[in-house]
Amino acid sequence: MKKSKNQFYVVWKGHKPFYTSWDQCKKQVEGFPAARYMGFTTLEEARAALTRDPKTYAKKEIQPASNPLLIKSVGKPIRESICVDAACSGNPGVLEYRGVYLPTREEIFHRGPFPEGTTNIGEFLAIVTGLAWLKQRGSSIPVYSDSRNGIIWVKQKRINTKLARTSKNEELFQVIEKALDWMHGNSYDNPVLKWETSVWGEIPADFGRK
Repeated sequence: MKKSKNQFYVVWKGHKPFYTSWDQCKKQVEGFPAARYMGFTTLEEARAALTRDPKTYAKKEIQPASNPLLIKSVGKPIRESICVDAACSGNPGVLEYRGVYLPTREEIFHRGPFPEGTTNIGEFLAIVTGLAWLKQRGSSIPVYSDSRNGIIWVKQKRINTKLARTSKNEELFQVIEKALDWMHGNSYDNPVLKWETSVWGEIPADFGRK
């Protein structure tokens, strides 16, 4: 199993800055709204990052397409919908996922961080969590995801991951089991749609960081 290379963690927005281990980092970001943190492979990189703007390390936002013909062929996203996305620092690495209500960009759920996961698992869980959230509210509006794998896993009601189950990610695998149980025990009318990033820009649920 491939292990995360991150040995040090910087917390820009949290209870206090810390960069010695994931367990200590987790204590600083759990329960902190809009926490900003990132893992690094060396102490020198972490110390340097602590003095810089966290936006320095955010991935470049993908801008919407400007070609009118392309926009016309794809159309616009359905406004009354929710968008979901996952962020993973390393793969496997620290994982979290969330959903937002498209019209207002309000965050409606946020799960994690989990110390060892993968992007595909996060995307799958984000979609299922979105579907369950909508079902609880009797809503049949669409769920958008920018992950083809995540959408396929949801349609197949199973995951296809090589991530080994360990004591470190046991909590995450318990969440996966609950999600799969929900999928097999529930029906839903919500369309699960692909967010067309190349035309519409970054999905609104994007975390804005690597």
